[in-house]
Amino acid sequence: MKKILVSFVGVFCLAFLVGCGGDSNKSASANGDKVYEVKFAHVVSANTPKGKAADFFAKRVGELSNGKIVVHVFPSAQLVDDDKVFQELKRNNVQLAAPSFSKFAPFAKEFNLWDVPFIFRDTEHLHKVMDGEVGQILKDVINAKGYVALDYWDAGFKQFSTNKKPIIEPADAQGQKMRIMSSKVLEEQTKAIKAIPQVLPFGEVYSALQTGVVDAAENPLSNLYNSKFYEVQSSITMSNHGYLGYLVVASEKFWQELPDDLKEVFKTAMSEATEYEREESAKEEQVLLDRLKNDDKTGTKVYELTDEQKKEWQDLMISIYPKFYDLVGKDLIEKTLNTK
Repeated sequence: MKKILVSFVGVFCLAFLVGCGGDSNKSASANGDKVYEVKFAHVVSANTPKGKAADFFAKRVGELSNGKIVVHVFPSAQLVDDDKVFQELKRNNVQLAAPSFSKFAPFAKEFNLWDVPFIFRDTEHLHKVMDGEVGQILKDVINAKGYVALDYWDAGFKQFSTNKKPIIEPADAQGQKMRIMSSKVLEEQTKAIKAIPQVLPFGEVYSALQTGVVDAAENPLSNLYNSKFYEVQSSITMSNHGYLGYLVVASEKFWQELPDDLKEVFKTAMSEATEYEREESAKEEQVLLDRLKNDDKTGTKVYELTDEQKKEWQDLMISIYPKFYDLVGKDLIEKTLNTK
């Protein structure tokens, strides 16, 4: 009986390891064809543009591959958060993820480019940078680190908000305690407008704004609205001074095992999902802006910058670009500015 029990436990453990290990992305269909299973992990809710696009991709790649690729989406950090997802991609326990740019910066310093203030003229310019030479250079950096960089997805341009003096001109920020992510670029940006940089985890921002630990913040409208920062901020300035986005990356081991014809299917579905995600992101931003302007419950005043005011900001921020040459690369900054 003991031998039988030991044998059963051994078989069970072996089956479990095979099911959970690096080869878990391959199984067989009813007709014997290989089915490649993909775990797509992300940290936002399913009803956000990124969440919707992940589901769109899962459906579309299944259709285009005739069921040979099956994607299981795990939203809201159900499987793993973005701080640990890179090691899970390396292990092939996760095959696909879409971390924010800030998560790449610690091991790919060139990704600090996305934090450089006022480097993107508008959304059209941004997407030309992403989909052009600069975007490919940055993908190549990630590919060299042992991942497969696929497409860039939007989170949105950042706006200033505060419960002190509205930040319309650079001088308005002087002395205000500004919450920022951990970033050398954002620290220099904040110091340039003589505000006081305060690095805080995103989950602590609401209470910090509420208690006066910080006075101001910078966020895309989706973060600002969905986290209800309008409850503790009196004004929002549509500055579009910075940008937040995501890079969809795949496990290198998974990608090497995927047949070439299915790689092309994968890329096609991802391209369609990218277009869909960017459209959804733009729609959401307009909806949230309308709510912030017209919904009395927000109680916030929304300010739009004039061309003259925006130029004042741009001139100031361009003057600090040399501080970022060693970090980001002068050539990369100039290529971005010169992208047509």
